[in-house]
Amino acid sequence: MAPSETGSASLALTRKVGSIRIHALDAGRVRLEGGAMFGVVPRVLWEKRIAPDARHRIPIALRCLLIEAPDALVLVDTGVGNKEDAKFRDVFGVENDGDPTRLEDAIRAAGFDPGDVDIVLLTHLHFDHVGGAAMKREDGSIVPAFPKARYVVQRGELEFSRGANERIRASYLQRSIEPITTAGLWDLLDGDTLVTPGVRAVVTPGHTPHHQCVLVESGGETACFLADLCPTAAHLPLPWIMAYDLEPLVTLETKRALWRCAIEEDWLLVFEHDPQTPWGRLDSDGKALRLGEAPRSDR
Repeated sequence: MAPSETGSASLALTRKVGSIRIHALDAGRVRLEGGAMFGVVPRVLWEKRIAPDARHRIPIALRCLLIEAPDALVLVDTGVGNKEDAKFRDVFGVENDGDPTRLEDAIRAAGFDPGDVDIVLLTHLHFDHVGGAAMKREDGSIVPAFPKARYVVQRGELEFSRGANERIRASYLQRSIEPITTAGLWDLLDGDTLVTPGVRAVVTPGHTPHHQCVLVESGGETACFLADLCPTAAHLPLPWIMAYDLEPLVTLETKRALWRCAIEEDWLLVFEHDPQTPWGRLDSDGKALRLGEAPRSDR
């Protein structure tokens, strides 16, 4: 039996979207420079939302989503994984210890085994989203972490990740990407796609040119996994955009369009990186957006 929605320390928070159960999985945390996370927003404003540490970093959740779709068990994003060295883990404040990673522990907490995953749906291929897609064995070899699953991403995102551009190179770590290519496990999308009944990928550019959000649709209800379009609830205002975004003005317009749908259709929004808030709904007073409480669903 899957756990019910409990406190923020739970490895798996569970609720329903229509008849589909979803699980917000705690795959650990990292710490990223607060100024980079909020771009042109002044520190005196953003630090009221998320306080930085002595190294000016803020805590960032690695929240993945497990979807019990009618025809497949779908895992959305995979956290950082277990391949990075001590220096990397210190610089980014990685906290994801488990057996062997916290993501695998969280999948088990949701009532499944990592081997049950049918589809690994990746919003994009930055290291904190694709890192757990491949794992390091005790002998040092790197292999797909979910060998029975198909790995799904936008074709343009995979091609973009292979570029030699110095601006993006540090974000795309090929040791997490190429093992999937070598194993022949990619299923590549070209635009908005119904991945499996109840689960739809929607291209939401800005953070990267081929970034995608994931919609869970059932019984007239919709949940939207926002990924890096809006990493935390603090990023809900349209101009609160990360310096990491390659096309920030595109991000702004993508958010504007998505917020319109989210408000009109009362979507549940799922935050990948908010350390406190896994999900919620948007309300509008005509001037600003605020996060409305997400009521519990029957389980």
